[in-house]
Amino acid sequence: METSTTWRPPLLWRFLLALSRVVIFPFCRLRVTGTIPAELRAGPVILAANHISPSDPIIMVAACHKAGIAPRIMITGGLFDAPVVGAAMRACEHIRVDRGTAQVADALPAAAQALKDGATVLVYPEGRIGLDPWMWPERGKTGVARMAALAGAPVVPVAMWGAHAVLPYEAPTNIGRALLHALLHRPRVAVNFGAPVDLTSVTGSPGAQAMRATRLIMDGIDAALAPLRADEMQTPKHVDTSRPHDTSRVRPRP
Repeated sequence: METSTTWRPPLLWRFLLALSRVVIFPFCRLRVTGTIPAELRAGPVILAANHISPSDPIIMVAACHKAGIAPRIMITGGLFDAPVVGAAMRACEHIRVDRGTAQVADALPAAAQALKDGATVLVYPEGRIGLDPWMWPERGKTGVARMAALAGAPVVPVAMWGAHAVLPYEAPTNIGRALLHALLHRPRVAVNFGAPVDLTSVTGSPGAQAMRATRLIMDGIDAALAPLRADEMQTPKHVDTSRPHDTSRVRPRP
């Protein structure tokens, strides 16, 4: 497992990374493509991923283990408040994000410090499960771009496809039925590590730079996602009927 010279994944996190592959094996067939360039593997680096299903985090963790990466993950604050899970999140040194509160701003310097310490940080720039009707990444929030600027860290886009056939948007509602369906069919789930996003041409005021860099990062996720859904570029083959549509954050794309 590749690690930074200054931050080493805690033993518990390394165990959970390996365990994730065992947990997801009965429910899907995971395929991982692409790679992080050798010069970036020791960190710091930001992994910016699309978000399509409640099952994304554990599948992405399994994909990272398969790729030999042990990232610190930016996770919603509610999980840190759970009695057992919260203790595990803190022990694994993941980064708390209290969305919708005054404390949400604390996540950015915490993530930047993790990057300065040499860690790999995994983040979902959309900030929620995307509701684009065609399941392409929505407009991203500028936090990833600001993190990259603060820490001087490169951004690697990561695309996932197929996780919406494992757990639907409505989970944990009807989760038993969904897991039984996944157990019987074992849908194929693909994760692709894309090419690092070139942000060297981004200029202007800090705000303008953050917006421009965010667009480039989301375009990079699009590019990593396209080969995973080459035969379903418009309407997905698997339709999650529990997932609402929201066009307010749809991005223009070719």
